[in-house]
Amino acid sequence: MHSRWWIWRTVYSFASGISSVAMQYWEVLLIDQSECFVFKPMLYELLSGEVDAWEIAPRFSDLLANTDVQFIQDRVKLLRPYYDMLTNGCQRSTCAGTVQLESDLLIEYDCIGLARLVLALGAEPKLEGVPGAAEFALPFSTFDDACKVNDDLKLLERKYFGKGYPIQVVVVGCGYSGVELAATVSERLQNKGIVRAINLESTILPSAPAGNREAALRVLLERNVELFLGYFVSSISRAGADQLTEDRMTTNIGEEHDPEKFVVQIQPAERGLQPQSLEADLVLWTVGNKPRLPQLDPCDRPHLLPLNGRGQAETDETLRVKGHPRIFALGDSSPLRDSSGNLLPATAQVK
Repeated sequence: MHSRWWIWRTVYSFASGISSVAMQYWEVLLIDQSECFVFKPMLYELLSGEVDAWEIAPRFSDLLANTDVQFIQDRVKLLRPYYDMLTNGCQRSTCAGTVQLESDLLIEYDCIGLARLVLALGAEPKLEGVPGAAEFALPFSTFDDACKVNDDLKLLERKYFGKGYPIQVVVVGCGYSGVELAATVSERLQNKGIVRAINLESTILPSAPAGNREAALRVLLERNVELFLGYFVSSISRAGADQLTEDRMTTNIGEEHDPEKFVVQIQPAERGLQPQSLEADLVLWTVGNKPRLPQLDPCDRPHLLPLNGRGQAETDETLRVKGHPRIFALGDSSPLRDSSGNLLPATAQVK
């Protein structure tokens, strides 16, 4: 009898998880809300024009064509782990839990057989908390995000073509994603644009090895990226929504406020710095992510799965969710800790 795995995937977890279990003749059911697999490290190359969309996001149906993996395009609606099933009854005596999809398809995984449930849903941008961020900033996390940013850059390039005015782009966050995004956009725009990058810490890539940080800083400076270190974004609004005072930073082009422009208000996180206002045609958001773990049923028992402060499922050394022997969590759905038990950064470099 084949063992069964139900996998809700993210990029790296998909690549490693599917290949591992498929080679061992497991019966695999893969569920994802998208019809395409996205190789996220190549999203930046979409902006630079080095690759085409199909190279970044091939269809699952094409990738799995020569395998026995079953694929369902759907979204997870509710997860009911087995502890609750044992308390409130179950349709089958061997049922360890159920997963309900938005299409109302109900999938059971058993507790005495060989079925496993793997949560590998990735993370999504966390834009709440800063006024205007959700409305006016663009995240750069998914294939759709990258396509949106690419389309907006094309529109701005046409809008400013031959006018001598620079395209102004603000990148919020100088972690790995923010640094690479700022460098890529600046390289694309060349002397047709100004890229400004904001970071809360007084340096870029604060968790990176010193050598990597110094190399990245050289690239940003060579590409004329303006760095605002030791600042946090307090709000984002449309230009003209409030009047800029004379002591705040204004656009270099000397024109009246464009209603399609944005104003990014930044506040100092360190002494000796002054509040500033940055005008932008495009605001790109790369800070803050939250795991995409499914909603639990019943909703009044949010701790059926043990979660840490980031909202990730706590796992043991085998990536098994603690207290749930049939559920595993991979990638952004689970944390990694160092030898002292401290949480490590949730980045691909660590994962």
